[in-house]
Amino acid sequence: MLDLINRLHMTGVQTDMDLPMIAVIGSQSAGKSSLIESISGITLPRSAGTCTRCPTECKLSRSEDTWKCIVKLHVTTSPSGQPCDVTNVSFGPPITDKADVEDRIRRAQRAILNPRIDAQKFLYDSELDNQTAEQAELSFSKNSVSLEISGRDVADLSFVDLPGLIASVGSSGKDGDIDLVKGLVASYIKKPSCVILLTVTCETDFENQGAHHLAKRYDPEGKRTVGVLTKPDRIPPGEEYRWLKFIRNEQEPLVNHWYCVKQPGSLMLQSGVSWAEARKQENDFFALTQPWSTVEPQYQKFMRTSNLTERLSTILSELIAKRLPEIHKELYDVLRKTQEEMRKLPKAPSNDAVAEVWHVISDLLRQLSRRLEGTPDEDGILQTIRPHQQAFRHAIRATAPQFVPWARGHNRGKLPAADFLANEEDESQGLKAESIFAKPKAESVVAQPKEFNFTFKAFQAKDVFGVGPIDVGAGGIASEPTSNSSTSGNPKSSEIHVDDVLKHAQRARTRELPDNYPFIVQKTYIEEFTEKWALPSTVLCDAVYNILKKDLSDLVHEHFGKMGRGGALHSVLMIVYEHLDAATKRAQEKVDWLLELEKAPTTLNVHYYSDYRDKFLAYYKGCRDEGDLTKKLQNYRAPAGSPETTFQQGINKALAGLNEAGVSVHASDLPKLLPVDPMEPALVIMAGVRAYFQVAYKRISDMVPLAIDHEVVRGLEKGMEQALLDGLNLTGPDAEARCRLMVQEHSTVASKRTELQKKLDRLQAASLELRKLFV
Repeated sequence: MLDLINRLHMTGVQTDMDLPMIAVIGSQSAGKSSLIESISGITLPRSAGTCTRCPTECKLSRSEDTWKCIVKLHVTTSPSGQPCDVTNVSFGPPITDKADVEDRIRRAQRAILNPRIDAQKFLYDSELDNQTAEQAELSFSKNSVSLEISGRDVADLSFVDLPGLIASVGSSGKDGDIDLVKGLVASYIKKPSCVILLTVTCETDFENQGAHHLAKRYDPEGKRTVGVLTKPDRIPPGEEYRWLKFIRNEQEPLVNHWYCVKQPGSLMLQSGVSWAEARKQENDFFALTQPWSTVEPQYQKFMRTSNLTERLSTILSELIAKRLPEIHKELYDVLRKTQEEMRKLPKAPSNDAVAEVWHVISDLLRQLSRRLEGTPDEDGILQTIRPHQQAFRHAIRATAPQFVPWARGHNRGKLPAADFLANEEDESQGLKAESIFAKPKAESVVAQPKEFNFTFKAFQAKDVFGVGPIDVGAGGIASEPTSNSSTSGNPKSSEIHVDDVLKHAQRARTRELPDNYPFIVQKTYIEEFTEKWALPSTVLCDAVYNILKKDLSDLVHEHFGKMGRGGALHSVLMIVYEHLDAATKRAQEKVDWLLELEKAPTTLNVHYYSDYRDKFLAYYKGCRDEGDLTKKLQNYRAPAGSPETTFQQGINKALAGLNEAGVSVHASDLPKLLPVDPMEPALVIMAGVRAYFQVAYKRISDMVPLAIDHEVVRGLEKGMEQALLDGLNLTGPDAEARCRLMVQEHSTVASKRTELQKKLDRLQAASLELRKLFV
């Protein structure tokens, strides 16, 4: 399992997740290097001042083969300090002589601190042998030197030796080195699965050693810290008791206890003392030197390097066994999360930029075509347009001429309901409203989309002829005119009384016979309501334009929003908006043409027109009857089983007689037989105009939406592909260059993609190592 953890470390996945490890930390000159030498059996480079300027990973494993050491450069950051692809580069051939290790490590450290120089040059180039630490490109580095040591006398243990914490920098140092080293150490020991091997020298007051404070910050309860006291031979005589409190775990207690080791001094090192001799001298020191030799037996196991190494190996093995199932789950959780982050990024640019742009355009046009044809979605284009079409129809119907069948000033209350309009949506209710000479209640107003609010307000503010104010009620029906309203018979007033119509007709006569009136009278009234249709038509056209513009914007953002640096998005938006503007202009021209046609009143639907003219004429005549006969006739219902009244008997006889004579009529038709009204000519004009409105308003209510749909909705797709190809210049000689610029990623996205891809590579490599364990 230790070998598995070492292989996982080699993938660099410890950057992304918490792996078990031992990190050796200590203040400058705390004896860290000597401790590493005593555990690993090798000699580390030594120099004045700070020795370790980059992490040194030591991977020890017992083997029946001869002793050897493989040195590698473990690179995780670029020369600028940014994360890069993890590499493990062998630095020279395997070493079989321990005496050669120190020089190889020194050269490897120089290679790490000079990342812009080929690492292999530091192996053989004699010109670089004399380079000092001050001459290196970097003072410290996060990249590490990896030592893979195996042999018969080697313990199964892995750890990383971190640069010693420094309190000040020399003349050749950099001001940021103190924080740089502290940050480097913290990046290791802050992880919950990192065992902190804290080295504390006995020749300096405990409280003055910064490594202790840093370890306590990240492990306040001391659960994962192993304390090591070094240089016990430097304790002033008589002060040993202060340090024995640590061995007995009485001061700064730790779960894994404090240990004490004795390493060779500088003179012994210079004399070339061997590792075995150093271990013998250490054992003699603790066995023969007071007060160490007389420490209680239960604390003897906390002294000597061999006891420390054995305990560290046990701690690491137990931690790995505990963490391995968790590592497996965490790895796949992080891997899945990273893959999800990659999927959220825009699609990576294709090598064939032109083909990629064509593909996106094709997808855009295909989806646009489907939406313009109609989709069953609640937010479909047609579903969004439909309420505006209905509101347009209501607005047109609200322009019906407001004829009143009695003279101005003769208010008779409400007009009876017109049953023949019962199938005209809520038109019959609108006709009822014509008879209400009081302002309608607010709740009776037909609800309209907000785009049509100003249409009705425009009607309220001034009629199309600019004569005076118009108060529009339910369905666009005007209420009783004020005292300031015109009574001259001018047909342009909001309510048109029968005497006004007659006066206007009489004024309009020229050379006609006395019983004839010119067509200009009807045409004037017809023009009054047809000229009001321009505003609702424009509003509908604008509403459809806005709906399509928003839908186009959403589609373009969906397909081009994540492409490149945003240039393609803005270019495509500009092109499709221009295309939409052109289609809307054509639609408005068609609508204007239709409205122009309505200026010449005509219809071939003679039957429909005649039927309504007769019905309106009978209706207006009946309204003028001051007796009860007309009302009774209009409200007449055939008796259903109950005895007939005298009136009902008379009606039935009249209807039966007419039917016998070959005239098929209903009771509602009988008002036509009433005596001639002196206002008959005006009533005929009113009925003709009102009947023509029924023909014309339904025609325009269909044709305007159809024209807009044909030119803007269905017509939007026509020529769109060519407009995009021409606008984006996808067929010219510089199409490749233009498309390459369009798909070029924003630097932040490219950087994010590179970062995630490197992380994904590390995680996948680690996943492969885990799978090997369970095979």
